[in-house]
Amino acid sequence: MDADRRMLDALRHERSELENHYIDELASGRIDRRQFIRRGAVIGMSTGLMSAILAACGNANSSSSSSSAAASSSGAAVKGGSLKLAMQAPAGQVNPLTVSDAGGLCLLAQTGEFLAFDNNLALALQPMLATSWTPSKNGSVWTFKLRPGVKFHNGSPLTADDVVYTMQALADPKNASNALSTFTSVLTPEGVVKVDDTTVAFHLEAPNGNFPYLVSSDNYNAIIVPKGTDFAKWQQTFIGTGPFKLSSFSQNVSASFVANPDYWGGPPKLASTSFQFYTSQQPQILALEGGQVDVIVQFVVQGAQSLLNSSSYNIIKLKSANHRELSMRNDMAPFNDARVRQAIALCLNRPGMVQALLDGYGEVGNDNPFAPKFPSTDTSVPQRTQDIPKAKQLLAAAGHPNGFQTTLTTEQFEEIPALAQVIAEAATKIGVDIKLKVESQSAYYGKATYGNSDWLDAIMSLVDYGDRGVPNVFLEAPLTSNGPWNAAHFKNPTYDNLVKQYVAAIDLQTQRQIAGRIETLLLQETPIVIPYFIDGLTATASTVHGVNPTSIAAIYLKDAYKTA
Repeated sequence: MDADRRMLDALRHERSELENHYIDELASGRIDRRQFIRRGAVIGMSTGLMSAILAACGNANSSSSSSSAAASSSGAAVKGGSLKLAMQAPAGQVNPLTVSDAGGLCLLAQTGEFLAFDNNLALALQPMLATSWTPSKNGSVWTFKLRPGVKFHNGSPLTADDVVYTMQALADPKNASNALSTFTSVLTPEGVVKVDDTTVAFHLEAPNGNFPYLVSSDNYNAIIVPKGTDFAKWQQTFIGTGPFKLSSFSQNVSASFVANPDYWGGPPKLASTSFQFYTSQQPQILALEGGQVDVIVQFVVQGAQSLLNSSSYNIIKLKSANHRELSMRNDMAPFNDARVRQAIALCLNRPGMVQALLDGYGEVGNDNPFAPKFPSTDTSVPQRTQDIPKAKQLLAAAGHPNGFQTTLTTEQFEEIPALAQVIAEAATKIGVDIKLKVESQSAYYGKATYGNSDWLDAIMSLVDYGDRGVPNVFLEAPLTSNGPWNAAHFKNPTYDNLVKQYVAAIDLQTQRQIAGRIETLLLQETPIVIPYFIDGLTATASTVHGVNPTSIAAIYLKDAYKTA
Protein backbone atom coordinates (compact mmCIF):
# COMPACT_ATOMS: atom_id res chain seq x y z
CA MET A 1 0.00 0.00 0.00
CA ASP A 2 2.89 2.38 0.79
CA ALA A 3 4.40 1.69 -2.63
CA ASP A 4 1.05 2.35 -4.29
CA ARG A 5 0.70 5.59 -2.35
CA ARG A 6 4.17 6.73 -3.36
CA MET A 7 3.43 5.88 -6.98
CA LEU A 8 0.14 7.81 -6.83
CA ASP A 9 1.86 10.83 -5.27
CA ALA A 10 4.44 10.77 -8.08
CA LEU A 11 1.71 10.58 -10.71
CA ARG A 12 -0.04 13.59 -9.17
CA HIS A 13 3.03 15.74 -9.82
CA GLU A 14 2.37 18.36 -12.50
CA ARG A 15 -1.21 17.17 -12.95
CA SER A 16 -3.85 19.88 -13.21
CA GLU A 17 -6.27 20.73 -10.42
CA LEU A 18 -9.08 18.99 -12.31
CA GLU A 19 -7.01 15.86 -12.99
CA ASN A 20 -6.12 15.58 -9.32
CA HIS A 21 -9.76 16.05 -8.41
CA TYR A 22 -10.72 12.96 -10.42
CA ILE A 23 -7.81 11.02 -8.91
CA ASP A 24 -9.21 11.91 -5.48
CA GLU A 25 -12.70 10.84 -6.55
CA LEU A 26 -11.36 7.48 -7.75
CA ALA A 27 -9.21 6.86 -4.69
CA SER A 28 -12.11 7.62 -2.35
CA GLY A 29 -14.52 5.35 -4.24
CA ARG A 30 -16.90 8.18 -5.18
CA ILE A 31 -16.44 7.24 -8.83
CA ASP A 32 -15.58 3.80 -10.18
CA ARG A 33 -12.91 2.80 -12.68
CA ARG A 34 -15.22 3.13 -15.67
CA GLN A 35 -16.32 6.62 -14.66
CA PHE A 36 -12.71 7.64 -14.07
CA ILE A 37 -11.72 6.49 -17.55
CA ARG A 38 -14.65 8.35 -19.12
CA ARG A 39 -13.97 11.60 -17.30
CA GLY A 40 -10.21 11.36 -17.67
CA ALA A 41 -10.56 10.89 -21.42
CA VAL A 42 -12.81 13.94 -21.68
CA ILE A 43 -10.23 16.23 -20.07
CA GLY A 44 -7.40 14.79 -22.17
CA MET A 45 -5.62 12.37 -19.81
CA SER A 46 -3.66 9.79 -21.79
CA THR A 47 -4.48 6.08 -21.70
CA GLY A 48 -1.04 5.31 -20.23
CA LEU A 49 -1.46 7.83 -17.43
CA MET A 50 -4.95 6.58 -16.55
CA SER A 51 -3.72 2.97 -16.53
CA ALA A 52 -0.92 3.87 -14.13
CA ILE A 53 -3.33 5.74 -11.84
CA LEU A 54 -5.76 2.81 -11.85
CA ALA A 55 -2.92 0.46 -10.94
CA ALA A 56 -1.88 2.72 -8.06
CA CYS A 57 -5.53 2.91 -6.89
CA GLY A 58 -5.93 -0.84 -6.88
CA ASN A 59 -8.54 -0.71 -4.12
CA ALA A 60 -10.87 1.54 -6.14
CA ASN A 61 -14.29 0.30 -7.13
CA SER A 62 -14.38 -1.82 -10.23
CA SER A 63 -17.04 -1.81 -12.89
CA SER A 64 -17.59 -4.38 -15.60
CA SER A 65 -18.33 -3.51 -19.20
CA SER A 66 -21.96 -3.52 -20.27
CA SER A 67 -21.00 -4.44 -23.83
CA SER A 68 -21.30 -8.08 -24.87
CA ALA A 69 -18.92 -7.86 -27.79
CA ALA A 70 -16.37 -10.55 -27.06
CA ALA A 71 -17.72 -12.77 -29.80
CA SER A 72 -16.99 -10.12 -32.40
CA SER A 73 -13.26 -10.00 -31.72
CA SER A 74 -12.29 -13.68 -31.73
CA GLY A 75 -10.82 -15.85 -34.45
CA ALA A 76 -7.60 -15.70 -36.43
CA ALA A 77 -7.28 -12.54 -38.52
CA VAL A 78 -7.31 -13.09 -42.27
CA LYS A 79 -6.18 -10.37 -44.66
CA GLY A 80 -8.30 -9.46 -47.67
CA GLY A 81 -11.81 -10.36 -48.67
CA SER A 82 -14.98 -8.32 -48.63
CA LEU A 83 -17.66 -7.72 -46.04
CA LYS A 84 -21.30 -7.24 -47.03
CA LEU A 85 -23.51 -5.19 -44.72
CA ALA A 86 -27.23 -4.40 -44.53
CA MET A 87 -28.27 -0.97 -43.29
CA GLN A 88 -31.08 1.56 -43.20
CA ALA A 89 -31.27 3.49 -46.48
CA PRO A 90 -30.10 7.11 -46.21
CA ALA A 91 -33.11 9.42 -46.01
CA GLY A 92 -31.62 11.88 -48.50
CA GLN A 93 -28.38 13.28 -49.86
CA VAL A 94 -25.26 12.23 -47.95
CA ASN A 95 -24.07 15.75 -47.15
CA PRO A 96 -21.89 16.12 -44.03
CA LEU A 97 -23.59 19.41 -43.20
CA THR A 98 -27.17 18.19 -43.31
CA VAL A 99 -27.28 14.44 -42.61
CA SER A 100 -29.61 13.71 -39.69
CA ASP A 101 -30.67 10.07 -40.22
CA ALA A 102 -29.21 6.69 -39.26
CA GLY A 103 -28.40 5.60 -42.80
CA GLY A 104 -26.70 8.84 -43.73
CA LEU A 105 -24.57 9.08 -40.60
CA CYS A 106 -23.42 5.48 -41.03
CA LEU A 107 -22.08 6.31 -44.50
CA LEU A 108 -20.31 9.45 -43.24
CA ALA A 109 -18.30 7.26 -40.88
CA GLN A 110 -17.12 4.89 -43.62
CA THR A 111 -14.63 7.36 -45.07
CA GLY A 112 -14.69 10.34 -42.71
CA GLU A 113 -13.04 10.66 -39.31
CA PHE A 114 -13.44 12.89 -36.27
CA LEU A 115 -11.11 14.66 -33.88
CA ALA A 116 -12.05 12.09 -31.23
CA PHE A 117 -13.85 8.75 -31.24
CA ASP A 118 -16.51 7.74 -28.71
CA ASN A 119 -15.71 4.04 -28.65
CA ASN A 120 -18.75 2.19 -27.33
CA LEU A 121 -16.79 -1.02 -26.91
CA ALA A 122 -14.06 0.68 -24.86
CA LEU A 123 -16.61 2.89 -23.05
CA ALA A 124 -14.34 5.90 -23.38
CA LEU A 125 -13.47 8.82 -25.61
CA GLN A 126 -10.34 8.07 -27.64
CA PRO A 127 -7.99 10.10 -29.85
CA MET A 128 -8.67 9.93 -33.59
CA LEU A 129 -7.48 12.82 -35.78
CA ALA A 130 -6.49 14.68 -32.63
CA THR A 131 -3.88 13.06 -30.40
CA SER A 132 -4.67 15.15 -27.32
CA TRP A 133 -6.83 17.99 -26.00
CA THR A 134 -6.66 20.21 -22.96
CA PRO A 135 -9.15 22.65 -21.42
CA SER A 136 -8.49 26.04 -19.96
CA LYS A 137 -9.03 26.23 -16.21
CA ASN A 138 -12.77 26.98 -16.53
CA GLY A 139 -13.40 24.88 -19.65
CA SER A 140 -14.12 27.82 -21.96
CA VAL A 141 -11.17 27.18 -24.31
CA TRP A 142 -10.19 23.70 -25.54
CA THR A 143 -6.96 23.17 -27.45
CA PHE A 144 -6.51 20.15 -29.75
CA LYS A 145 -3.23 18.79 -31.14
CA LEU A 146 -3.62 17.09 -34.52
CA ARG A 147 -2.17 13.75 -35.48
CA PRO A 148 0.88 14.12 -37.75
CA GLY A 149 1.19 12.28 -41.06
CA VAL A 150 -2.53 12.03 -41.85
CA LYS A 151 -3.55 12.31 -45.50
CA PHE A 152 -6.89 12.72 -47.20
CA HIS A 153 -7.86 10.24 -49.89
CA ASN A 154 -6.71 12.73 -52.55
CA GLY A 155 -3.20 12.75 -51.06
CA SER A 156 -3.33 16.18 -49.42
CA PRO A 157 -2.11 16.36 -45.80
CA LEU A 158 -4.46 17.06 -42.92
CA THR A 159 -3.69 20.43 -41.32
CA ALA A 160 -5.30 22.86 -38.92
CA ASP A 161 -6.71 24.74 -41.92
CA ASP A 162 -8.93 21.76 -42.78
CA VAL A 163 -10.20 21.47 -39.21
CA VAL A 164 -10.93 25.19 -39.02
CA TYR A 165 -12.74 25.14 -42.37
CA THR A 166 -14.88 22.15 -41.38
CA MET A 167 -15.80 23.36 -37.92
CA GLN A 168 -16.53 26.92 -39.02
CA ALA A 169 -18.90 25.58 -41.68
CA LEU A 170 -20.68 23.34 -39.17
CA ALA A 171 -21.03 26.18 -36.64
CA ASP A 172 -22.27 28.78 -39.15
CA PRO A 173 -26.06 29.34 -38.94
CA LYS A 174 -26.06 30.42 -42.59
CA ASN A 175 -25.31 26.83 -43.64
CA ALA A 176 -28.36 25.24 -41.98
CA SER A 177 -26.04 22.57 -40.62
CA ASN A 178 -27.52 19.72 -38.61
CA ALA A 179 -24.54 20.14 -36.26
CA LEU A 180 -26.08 23.41 -35.09
CA SER A 181 -28.15 21.22 -32.79
CA THR A 182 -24.84 20.67 -31.01
CA PHE A 183 -23.02 23.97 -31.56
CA THR A 184 -25.78 26.56 -31.04
CA SER A 185 -24.87 28.69 -27.99
CA VAL A 186 -21.66 26.65 -27.70
CA LEU A 187 -19.44 27.53 -30.65
CA THR A 188 -19.42 30.26 -33.31
CA PRO A 189 -17.33 30.21 -36.50
CA GLU A 190 -15.13 32.93 -35.03
CA GLY A 191 -14.39 30.72 -32.05
CA VAL A 192 -12.50 28.16 -34.17
CA VAL A 193 -8.91 29.41 -34.25
CA LYS A 194 -5.78 28.03 -35.92
CA VAL A 195 -2.88 28.18 -33.45
CA ASP A 196 -0.35 26.60 -35.82
CA ASP A 197 -0.41 23.94 -38.55
CA THR A 198 -1.06 21.14 -36.04
CA THR A 199 -3.03 22.95 -33.32
CA VAL A 200 -6.60 24.25 -33.19
CA ALA A 201 -8.20 26.13 -30.29
CA PHE A 202 -11.94 26.29 -29.71
CA HIS A 203 -12.98 29.46 -27.88
CA LEU A 204 -16.47 28.65 -26.61
CA GLU A 205 -19.35 30.98 -25.87
CA ALA A 206 -19.45 29.60 -22.33
CA PRO A 207 -17.54 27.00 -20.30
CA ASN A 208 -18.32 23.43 -21.37
CA GLY A 209 -17.11 20.46 -19.39
CA ASN A 210 -17.94 17.90 -22.09
CA PHE A 211 -16.80 19.75 -25.21
CA PRO A 212 -14.54 16.99 -26.65
CA TYR A 213 -17.66 14.85 -27.12
CA LEU A 214 -19.12 17.61 -29.31
CA VAL A 215 -16.30 17.26 -31.86
CA SER A 216 -16.19 13.47 -31.65
CA SER A 217 -18.07 10.75 -33.48
CA ASP A 218 -21.02 11.64 -31.22
CA ASN A 219 -21.49 14.70 -33.42
CA TYR A 220 -21.79 12.58 -36.54
CA ASN A 221 -21.74 15.55 -38.94
CA ALA A 222 -18.29 16.58 -37.74
CA ILE A 223 -16.11 14.48 -40.05
CA ILE A 224 -13.08 16.53 -41.12
CA VAL A 225 -13.02 17.39 -44.83
CA PRO A 226 -10.40 19.26 -46.89
CA LYS A 227 -10.45 23.04 -46.86
CA GLY A 228 -12.63 24.34 -49.69
CA THR A 229 -14.86 21.25 -49.91
CA ASP A 230 -18.25 21.82 -51.57
CA PHE A 231 -20.43 19.97 -49.06
CA ALA A 232 -23.31 19.67 -51.52
CA LYS A 233 -21.03 17.67 -53.84
CA TRP A 234 -19.30 15.59 -51.17
CA GLN A 235 -21.49 12.59 -52.03
CA GLN A 236 -19.65 12.34 -55.37
CA THR A 237 -16.31 11.57 -53.69
CA PHE A 238 -16.86 10.72 -49.99
CA ILE A 239 -13.40 12.18 -49.44
CA GLY A 240 -12.03 11.78 -45.94
CA THR A 241 -9.07 10.41 -44.01
CA GLY A 242 -10.51 7.00 -43.09
CA PRO A 243 -9.35 3.41 -43.70
CA PHE A 244 -11.70 2.99 -46.68
CA LYS A 245 -12.26 5.02 -49.86
CA LEU A 246 -15.36 5.28 -52.02
CA SER A 247 -15.67 2.77 -54.85
CA SER A 248 -19.28 3.35 -55.89
CA PHE A 249 -22.49 4.90 -54.62
CA SER A 250 -26.02 4.42 -55.92
CA GLN A 251 -28.76 6.49 -54.27
CA ASN A 252 -31.32 4.29 -52.48
CA VAL A 253 -29.50 1.11 -53.56
CA SER A 254 -25.96 0.54 -52.30
CA ALA A 255 -22.47 1.85 -51.59
CA SER A 256 -19.09 0.14 -51.78
CA PHE A 257 -15.64 1.03 -50.48
CA VAL A 258 -12.06 -0.19 -50.97
CA ALA A 259 -9.17 -0.30 -48.52
CA ASN A 260 -7.03 2.82 -48.19
CA PRO A 261 -3.41 1.58 -48.42
CA ASP A 262 -2.11 4.93 -47.12
CA TYR A 263 -4.26 5.03 -43.99
CA TRP A 264 -2.42 6.61 -41.04
CA GLY A 265 -3.37 3.69 -38.78
CA GLY A 266 -2.17 1.06 -41.23
CA PRO A 267 -4.27 -0.54 -43.98
CA PRO A 268 -7.44 -2.36 -42.90
CA LYS A 269 -7.63 -6.15 -42.90
CA LEU A 270 -10.48 -6.17 -45.43
CA ALA A 271 -9.91 -5.40 -49.10
CA SER A 272 -13.39 -3.94 -49.53
CA THR A 273 -16.81 -3.43 -48.00
CA SER A 274 -20.27 -3.09 -49.52
CA PHE A 275 -23.50 -1.77 -48.01
CA GLN A 276 -26.95 -2.73 -49.24
CA PHE A 277 -29.71 -0.23 -48.40
CA TYR A 278 -33.10 -1.27 -46.99
CA THR A 279 -36.17 0.71 -45.97
CA SER A 280 -37.25 -1.76 -43.26
CA GLN A 281 -35.72 -4.36 -40.96
CA GLN A 282 -37.26 -7.67 -42.01
CA PRO A 283 -35.55 -7.84 -45.43
CA GLN A 284 -32.23 -7.23 -43.68
CA ILE A 285 -32.84 -10.19 -41.39
CA LEU A 286 -33.76 -12.41 -44.33
CA ALA A 287 -30.62 -11.29 -46.17
CA LEU A 288 -28.41 -12.23 -43.21
CA GLU A 289 -30.16 -15.56 -42.75
CA GLY A 290 -29.87 -16.27 -46.47
CA GLY A 291 -26.17 -15.42 -46.62
CA GLN A 292 -26.59 -12.39 -48.90
CA VAL A 293 -25.03 -10.13 -46.22
CA ASP A 294 -22.60 -10.72 -43.34
CA VAL A 295 -23.71 -7.93 -40.98
CA ILE A 296 -26.82 -5.98 -40.00
CA VAL A 297 -25.48 -2.62 -38.85
CA GLN A 298 -28.26 -2.01 -36.33
CA PHE A 299 -31.53 -3.72 -35.52
CA VAL A 300 -34.24 -3.77 -32.88
CA VAL A 301 -35.69 -6.82 -31.18
CA GLN A 302 -39.16 -6.71 -32.72
CA GLY A 303 -39.20 -9.26 -35.52
CA ALA A 304 -35.62 -10.35 -34.86
CA GLN A 305 -36.16 -13.31 -32.51
CA SER A 306 -34.74 -15.68 -35.13
CA LEU A 307 -31.39 -13.90 -34.78
CA LEU A 308 -31.45 -13.60 -31.01
CA ASN A 309 -32.39 -17.23 -30.49
CA SER A 310 -29.78 -18.68 -32.87
CA SER A 311 -26.18 -19.62 -32.18
CA SER A 312 -25.33 -18.95 -35.83
CA TYR A 313 -24.92 -15.22 -35.27
CA ASN A 314 -22.87 -12.94 -33.08
CA ILE A 315 -25.03 -10.35 -31.32
CA ILE A 316 -23.19 -7.27 -30.08
CA LYS A 317 -25.15 -5.44 -27.37
CA LEU A 318 -24.26 -1.91 -26.29
CA LYS A 319 -25.78 0.07 -23.44
CA SER A 320 -27.09 3.23 -25.00
CA ALA A 321 -28.81 6.58 -24.64
CA ASN A 322 -30.68 5.81 -27.89
CA HIS A 323 -34.33 6.64 -27.26
CA ARG A 324 -37.71 7.64 -28.66
CA GLU A 325 -39.11 11.02 -27.76
CA LEU A 326 -42.82 11.85 -27.69
CA SER A 327 -43.28 15.62 -27.90
CA MET A 328 -46.51 17.49 -27.12
CA ARG A 329 -46.98 21.08 -28.24
CA ASN A 330 -46.78 23.15 -25.06
CA ASP A 331 -48.15 26.16 -26.95
CA MET A 332 -51.32 24.49 -28.31
CA ALA A 333 -54.45 23.18 -26.62
CA PRO A 334 -54.92 20.74 -25.04
CA PHE A 335 -51.20 20.24 -24.40
CA ASN A 336 -50.64 23.80 -23.20
CA ASP A 337 -51.77 22.47 -19.80
CA ALA A 338 -49.05 20.48 -18.00
CA ARG A 339 -51.72 18.31 -16.38
CA VAL A 340 -52.73 16.97 -19.78
CA ARG A 341 -49.12 16.16 -20.64
CA GLN A 342 -48.64 14.44 -17.29
CA ALA A 343 -51.80 12.40 -17.88
CA ILE A 344 -50.44 11.06 -21.17
CA ALA A 345 -47.17 10.12 -19.45
CA LEU A 346 -48.98 8.41 -16.57
CA CYS A 347 -51.03 6.12 -18.81
CA LEU A 348 -47.92 4.30 -20.10
CA ASN A 349 -46.71 0.94 -18.82
CA ARG A 350 -42.99 1.43 -19.32
CA PRO A 351 -41.69 -1.96 -18.10
CA GLY A 352 -44.31 -3.56 -20.33
CA MET A 353 -43.07 -1.55 -23.31
CA VAL A 354 -39.47 -2.57 -22.69
CA GLN A 355 -40.51 -6.20 -22.55
CA ALA A 356 -43.02 -6.21 -25.41
CA LEU A 357 -41.20 -3.95 -27.88
CA LEU A 358 -37.56 -4.55 -26.91
CA ASP A 359 -37.73 -8.05 -25.38
CA GLY A 360 -35.89 -6.62 -22.40
CA TYR A 361 -33.04 -5.12 -24.47
CA GLY A 362 -33.41 -1.67 -22.98
CA GLU A 363 -34.11 0.29 -19.82
CA VAL A 364 -37.12 2.25 -18.58
CA GLY A 365 -37.03 6.00 -19.17
CA ASN A 366 -38.20 8.72 -16.80
CA ASP A 367 -39.23 11.46 -19.26
CA ASN A 368 -35.84 13.16 -19.25
CA PRO A 369 -32.73 12.63 -21.39
CA PHE A 370 -30.52 11.37 -18.56
CA ALA A 371 -30.03 7.74 -19.54
CA PRO A 372 -28.81 5.23 -16.93
CA LYS A 373 -25.49 4.99 -18.83
CA PHE A 374 -24.55 8.61 -18.09
CA PRO A 375 -22.39 9.01 -14.95
CA SER A 376 -24.07 12.36 -14.23
CA THR A 377 -27.61 10.91 -14.06
CA ASP A 378 -29.23 11.40 -10.65
CA THR A 379 -30.78 7.99 -10.03
CA SER A 380 -32.38 9.13 -6.76
CA VAL A 381 -35.16 11.01 -8.60
CA PRO A 382 -38.33 8.86 -8.30
CA GLN A 383 -39.29 6.85 -11.37
CA ARG A 384 -42.62 7.74 -13.00
CA THR A 385 -44.96 4.73 -13.18
CA GLN A 386 -48.33 3.96 -14.72
CA ASP A 387 -51.23 5.45 -12.73
CA ILE A 388 -54.52 5.46 -14.65
CA PRO A 389 -56.71 6.90 -11.84
CA LYS A 390 -54.34 9.82 -11.33
CA ALA A 391 -54.16 10.41 -15.11
CA LYS A 392 -57.97 10.60 -15.29
CA GLN A 393 -58.07 13.01 -12.35
CA LEU A 394 -55.53 15.28 -14.04
CA LEU A 395 -57.50 15.29 -17.29
CA ALA A 396 -60.71 16.14 -15.48
CA ALA A 397 -59.02 18.94 -13.53
CA ALA A 398 -57.70 20.31 -16.83
CA GLY A 399 -61.25 20.42 -18.24
CA HIS A 400 -61.22 17.16 -20.23
CA PRO A 401 -63.26 14.68 -18.16
CA ASN A 402 -64.27 12.83 -21.34
CA GLY A 403 -60.87 12.99 -22.99
CA PHE A 404 -60.18 14.47 -26.42
CA GLN A 405 -58.98 13.62 -29.93
CA THR A 406 -55.56 14.41 -31.40
CA THR A 407 -53.05 13.23 -34.00
CA LEU A 408 -49.60 11.76 -33.51
CA THR A 409 -47.14 12.16 -36.41
CA THR A 410 -44.25 9.73 -36.58
CA GLU A 411 -41.86 7.83 -38.86
CA GLN A 412 -41.51 4.37 -40.34
CA PHE A 413 -38.34 3.34 -38.52
CA GLU A 414 -37.52 0.24 -36.50
CA GLU A 415 -40.11 -0.34 -33.72
CA ILE A 416 -41.45 3.24 -33.73
CA PRO A 417 -44.78 2.49 -35.51
CA ALA A 418 -45.46 -0.25 -32.96
CA LEU A 419 -44.57 2.12 -30.13
CA ALA A 420 -46.98 4.69 -31.54
CA GLN A 421 -49.74 2.08 -31.53
CA VAL A 422 -48.94 1.13 -27.92
CA ILE A 423 -49.11 4.80 -26.88
CA ALA A 424 -52.43 5.26 -28.68
CA GLU A 425 -53.88 2.13 -27.07
CA ALA A 426 -52.72 3.22 -23.60
CA ALA A 427 -54.31 6.64 -24.11
CA THR A 428 -57.72 5.04 -24.69
CA LYS A 429 -57.67 4.02 -21.01
CA ILE A 430 -58.01 7.70 -20.08
CA GLY A 431 -60.43 8.60 -22.88
CA VAL A 432 -57.89 10.11 -25.30
CA ASP A 433 -58.29 9.15 -28.96
CA ILE A 434 -54.94 9.43 -30.80
CA LYS A 435 -54.99 9.10 -34.58
CA LEU A 436 -51.66 7.96 -36.06
CA LYS A 437 -49.93 9.51 -39.06
CA VAL A 438 -46.94 7.30 -39.94
CA GLU A 439 -44.66 8.60 -42.70
CA SER A 440 -41.60 7.24 -44.47
CA GLN A 441 -38.32 8.66 -43.19
CA SER A 442 -37.78 10.53 -46.43
CA ALA A 443 -41.18 12.21 -46.05
CA TYR A 444 -40.80 12.71 -42.30
CA TYR A 445 -37.39 14.37 -42.60
CA GLY A 446 -37.76 15.46 -46.20
CA LYS A 447 -38.14 19.16 -45.43
CA ALA A 448 -35.89 19.02 -42.41
CA THR A 449 -33.40 21.81 -42.15
CA TYR A 450 -32.18 23.65 -39.09
CA GLY A 451 -35.36 24.71 -37.29
CA ASN A 452 -37.61 23.98 -40.28
CA SER A 453 -39.41 20.64 -40.52
CA ASP A 454 -42.99 19.40 -40.68
CA TRP A 455 -42.57 17.07 -37.70
CA LEU A 456 -41.46 20.01 -35.56
CA ASP A 457 -44.87 21.59 -36.09
CA ALA A 458 -47.05 18.53 -35.37
CA ILE A 459 -49.23 18.75 -32.27
CA MET A 460 -47.77 15.40 -31.17
CA SER A 461 -44.65 13.84 -32.69
CA LEU A 462 -42.63 10.72 -32.00
CA VAL A 463 -39.02 10.75 -33.17
CA ASP A 464 -35.83 8.72 -32.80
CA TYR A 465 -32.73 10.03 -31.07
CA GLY A 466 -29.42 8.21 -31.51
CA ASP A 467 -26.89 7.53 -28.80
CA ARG A 468 -24.50 10.14 -27.41
CA GLY A 469 -21.67 9.89 -24.89
CA VAL A 470 -23.02 12.84 -22.88
CA PRO A 471 -26.57 14.25 -22.64
CA ASN A 472 -25.76 17.81 -23.79
CA VAL A 473 -27.42 17.60 -27.20
CA PHE A 474 -30.51 15.91 -25.76
CA LEU A 475 -30.83 18.64 -23.14
CA GLU A 476 -30.32 21.56 -25.50
CA ALA A 477 -31.61 20.88 -29.03
CA PRO A 478 -35.10 19.51 -28.20
CA LEU A 479 -35.82 21.35 -24.95
CA THR A 480 -34.21 24.76 -24.61
CA SER A 481 -36.34 27.72 -25.64
CA ASN A 482 -34.50 28.26 -28.93
CA GLY A 483 -33.49 24.65 -29.50
CA PRO A 484 -33.56 23.69 -33.20
CA TRP A 485 -35.33 20.37 -32.49
CA ASN A 486 -37.81 21.77 -29.97
CA ALA A 487 -40.86 19.92 -31.28
CA ALA A 488 -42.61 20.49 -27.94
CA HIS A 489 -42.22 24.28 -28.31
CA PHE A 490 -41.16 24.20 -24.65
CA LYS A 491 -40.00 27.54 -23.27
CA ASN A 492 -38.93 27.58 -19.66
CA PRO A 493 -36.29 30.09 -18.45
CA THR A 494 -35.58 28.07 -15.32
CA TYR A 495 -34.86 25.01 -17.42
CA ASP A 496 -32.65 27.01 -19.81
CA ASN A 497 -30.60 28.33 -16.90
CA LEU A 498 -30.17 24.88 -15.35
CA VAL A 499 -28.93 23.48 -18.65
CA LYS A 500 -26.38 26.28 -18.94
CA GLN A 501 -25.14 25.42 -15.45
CA TYR A 502 -24.97 21.72 -16.28
CA VAL A 503 -23.07 22.28 -19.52
CA ALA A 504 -20.57 24.60 -17.85
CA ALA A 505 -19.83 22.19 -14.99
CA ILE A 506 -16.60 20.25 -15.37
CA ASP A 507 -16.90 18.41 -12.07
CA LEU A 508 -18.98 15.21 -12.14
CA GLN A 509 -20.55 15.73 -8.72
CA THR A 510 -21.77 19.20 -9.70
CA GLN A 511 -23.17 17.81 -12.94
CA ARG A 512 -25.09 15.16 -11.01
CA GLN A 513 -26.56 17.70 -8.58
CA ILE A 514 -27.80 19.90 -11.43
CA ALA A 515 -29.05 16.84 -13.31
CA GLY A 516 -31.34 16.00 -10.39
CA ARG A 517 -32.91 19.45 -10.55
CA ILE A 518 -33.42 19.14 -14.32
CA GLU A 519 -34.95 15.68 -13.99
CA THR A 520 -37.37 16.93 -11.33
CA LEU A 521 -38.39 19.98 -13.38
CA LEU A 522 -39.05 17.87 -16.49
CA LEU A 523 -41.26 15.50 -14.49
CA GLN A 524 -43.28 18.49 -13.32
CA GLU A 525 -43.61 20.07 -16.77
CA THR A 526 -43.56 16.91 -18.94
CA PRO A 527 -42.94 18.60 -22.29
CA ILE A 528 -41.73 15.24 -23.59
CA VAL A 529 -42.12 11.58 -22.80
CA ILE A 530 -39.15 9.21 -23.03
CA PRO A 531 -40.55 5.75 -22.29
CA TYR A 532 -37.31 3.80 -22.65
CA PHE A 533 -33.66 3.72 -23.68
CA ILE A 534 -32.71 1.11 -26.25
CA ASP A 535 -29.68 -1.17 -26.23
CA GLY A 536 -27.69 -0.92 -29.44
CA LEU A 537 -27.83 -4.26 -31.29
CA THR A 538 -25.66 -5.37 -34.20
CA ALA A 539 -25.79 -8.84 -35.76
CA THR A 540 -23.01 -10.57 -37.66
CA ALA A 541 -22.48 -13.98 -39.15
CA SER A 542 -20.38 -16.25 -36.94
CA THR A 543 -17.49 -15.92 -39.39
CA VAL A 544 -17.25 -12.14 -38.93
CA HIS A 545 -14.95 -10.64 -36.29
CA GLY A 546 -13.48 -7.31 -35.25
CA VAL A 547 -16.39 -5.06 -36.17
CA ASN A 548 -16.81 -2.00 -33.95
CA PRO A 549 -20.41 -0.74 -33.99
CA THR A 550 -21.76 2.24 -32.15
CA SER A 551 -25.23 2.52 -30.71
CA ILE A 552 -25.78 5.64 -32.82
CA ALA A 553 -26.05 3.32 -35.91
CA ALA A 554 -22.53 3.79 -37.27
CA ILE A 555 -20.03 0.96 -37.68
CA TYR A 556 -16.24 0.97 -37.92
CA LEU A 557 -14.53 -1.75 -39.94
CA LYS A 558 -10.79 -1.00 -39.78
CA ASP A 559 -10.13 -4.18 -37.76
CA ALA A 560 -12.92 -6.31 -39.22
CA TYR A 561 -12.21 -9.60 -40.97
CA LYS A 562 -13.83 -12.91 -41.93
CA THR A 563 -12.83 -16.48 -41.26
CA ALA A 564 -13.73 -19.52 -43.30
